Amino acid sequence: MVSITDLWLPVLLSAVAVFIVSSIIHMVFTYHRSNLTEIPDEKAYRNAVGPLNIPKGEYMYPFAGSPKAMESEEYQEKLKAGPVGILVALPNEPWPMGKSLAQWFIYCLVVGFFASYIAVQALQPGADYLTVMRIVGVSTFAGYALSLPQNSIWYFRKWSTTIKFIFDGLIYALLTGGIFGWLWPTA
Repeated sequence: MVSITDLWLPVLLSAVAVFIVSSIIHMVFTYHRSNLTEIPDEKAYRNAVGPLNIPKGEYMYPFAGSPKAMESEEYQEKLKAGPVGILVALPNEPWPMGKSLAQWFIYCLVVGFFASYIAVQALQPGADYLTVMRIVGVSTFAGYALSLPQNSIWYFRKWSTTIKFIFDGLIYALLTGGIFGWLWPTA
């Protein structure tokens, strides 16, 4: 039987590999540059919203607060009058890239750990490369990609953006599955 502790090296190496490949994807390739676009008349928007000093967080406008309030005439009028949106407010400071990269690396470790848990339940020592790659690849694809459509379904993220991130998840899954297949314990 293979133990999760036997898989610390593929977990670590796959997290490092995904971290490096994701950095290359975002710094070298240009397909993610169209994920976000400029707001029309950004200057007017910033001048209007800036003085509100909105704390970092996620907001919806108009905001109802409950399903019952969403049925009210006042709320329905606000919807018709617009604007309607979801706002993610960030702090007024440079992007905390170091913190975000550290959290991303930890996330990659967590996905690898769960993939290793699934693999040890399904596979024996000496399992062939393609079988390991298939089991680990599918489980890591689930970890990296399958929750992403929720953002398009519920929060109106462009489907093209979601599909690009799912494609990235496929790359990460193949990479992780390959590393686990390569380093899988022998019989």
